[in-house]
Amino acid sequence: MSADSSSPAIEPCFDTLAVIGPGLIGSSVLRRARQTGTLARRLIAVEIDPAFRERVTTLGIADEVTGDVAWAASEADCVMLCVPVGAMGEVAATALPAMRPGAILTDTGSTKMSVIDAIRPFLRPDVAYVPAHPMAGTEYSGPDAGFATLFENRWCLLTTLADADEKALERVTELWRRCGARTKTMTPEHHDRVCAIVSHLPHLLAFTICGTADDLADETRSEVLDFAASGFRDFTRIAASDPVMWRDVFLSNRDAILEMLARFTEDAQAMARAIRWGDESYIVDKIERGRSIRRSLIENKQA
Repeated sequence: MSADSSSPAIEPCFDTLAVIGPGLIGSSVLRRARQTGTLARRLIAVEIDPAFRERVTTLGIADEVTGDVAWAASEADCVMLCVPVGAMGEVAATALPAMRPGAILTDTGSTKMSVIDAIRPFLRPDVAYVPAHPMAGTEYSGPDAGFATLFENRWCLLTTLADADEKALERVTELWRRCGARTKTMTPEHHDRVCAIVSHLPHLLAFTICGTADDLADETRSEVLDFAASGFRDFTRIAASDPVMWRDVFLSNRDAILEMLARFTEDAQAMARAIRWGDESYIVDKIERGRSIRRSLIENKQA
């Protein structure tokens, strides 16, 4: 999506957008906003790390860069929290009291029930809150990791609260559509169960498999690293993800993750039995179902 000088100008979603935490997700939003000019007229990046602030300034992806959460929140009509899920409540506690009446708070956390619970004590009746989760990313982090097309044709899941402000939901949904994302609305509970199987469990397995490989005897371990095949390399790409972010995800969505892990463990044990007893039909069925899911992802433009 790029601006076309021959077509009418598109009114930005917001006048001032404050992105708190310009890492992979936050800096990608800022880059998209810079590229299209349709997200906000003014961009504020908030980062507590002075080195990252300097880098964001050098990259030129925001009009103003600051470490002052309250000041940025007071200037914006939309505040987007792009910090690790474990820090959402603490940052919201600083941002919300400073926000303008009528402004919108949103977040990009990959768990929703825990984030909503952390933010809820600080919510105000005159500030709408729209929880969101753009399901896009790479194994890289920091301001340099972002790119304007990160969300292109990826899903952004928006979750509804009992007292949801429909107009605020529409505005945040439109922002993500202008980022290139496909959007869907669901309850926080359903979101967390879905993400436990499609995102959180795969990461948990990748970290665990790489840990198992690292614990092997020295000779075998060196061969694993020397002769790693494509399947193992795929696991290592996922396992290279930010450890603090994923620690917070695992702990904040523990119930749904443990439920899915238990179901996976049962299926893994069933596969082990099939291999032990030579149950070819069971093994082939599992492989075929995996192939079918892969084909569906390709057809749905998610692979």
